[in-house]
Amino acid sequence: MAPLPSLLLVFLFSLCNLHLTVAFRICAFNAYHFGESKSKNGQVMKTLVQIVSRCDVCLLQEVRDSKKKALPALLNQLNRGRGADYDYVASERLGRSEAYQEQYVFVYKTSSASVTGTYQYPDNRPGDQDAFAREPFVVRFRAPKTDIKEFVLIPQHTTPTNTTKELDALYDVLQDVKRMWKTENVMLLGDFNADCGYLAKKNRNKVRLITDSNLQWLIPDGSDTTVRESTNCAYDRIVVNGRKLFDSVVPSSAKAFNFQQEFRLSEDEALDVSDHYPVEVLLKSRTFKSAAVRVRSGTFSMSCSLLLVLLTPLLQQS
Repeated sequence: MAPLPSLLLVFLFSLCNLHLTVAFRICAFNAYHFGESKSKNGQVMKTLVQIVSRCDVCLLQEVRDSKKKALPALLNQLNRGRGADYDYVASERLGRSEAYQEQYVFVYKTSSASVTGTYQYPDNRPGDQDAFAREPFVVRFRAPKTDIKEFVLIPQHTTPTNTTKELDALYDVLQDVKRMWKTENVMLLGDFNADCGYLAKKNRNKVRLITDSNLQWLIPDGSDTTVRESTNCAYDRIVVNGRKLFDSVVPSSAKAFNFQQEFRLSEDEALDVSDHYPVEVLLKSRTFKSAAVRVRSGTFSMSCSLLLVLLTPLLQQS
């Protein structure tokens, strides 16, 4: 029989694991020219499926699926023996020229999220028509297992040469969406190119998305969301509007997901997938705040922070 401390450790870790796994994960990933050729690369697709399946909702950018084969192939692999069903909603192909166009695609787990509205921003604001090369495709989600229940996601992949203007114009999109859907619970996310040479420090005070103190930037400037060892830039970001939505974010959960390290890939193998890491954040669920176990007539509540306190003396004895 295992000693009591070992059994207690297993029990406590199981509680903490429950505490963590009920959180709702939102991701944004620049999949770098994802189209038919990539969908035929078995190793690339395996890694993409591993990345996307971690998320309850995953925004994919730089989707260039002109023949409409790559996305169905990805969905087919996601739905193959994973114990969960996935679906997606996609924008039209966006771009200023026929030669280069992209789509925004939201892949979501149907057991934890559903789409309740979509809105293709028209980009015809008086005095600033065609502010975006790829205007946002806004999606409203219902997620009944989360504290927040419903939220809106605004994606953006900025043009590197026009990052400052597009990020500032994104503030107008936010105000438009808040008025239209009468909600403050809005998250903006994607490859903002919001660092290094594309967003100079001297230009940051020109971006209302940055200067408005009511907006919370969750991925800090010091983050590296790029795969190449030769770069260190926080291009990909997550920005939260609304106190209620911000309070529903799991503290310190926003980060870049280093899939190269996680899946033990070489730099070249990772670059075959993308030159960006996904960024992600967790939302609290109704049961996230505490894991509860009924003991006779009472209820015993435990958090992961309490777990650490309890583990300390056990570890000292070992």
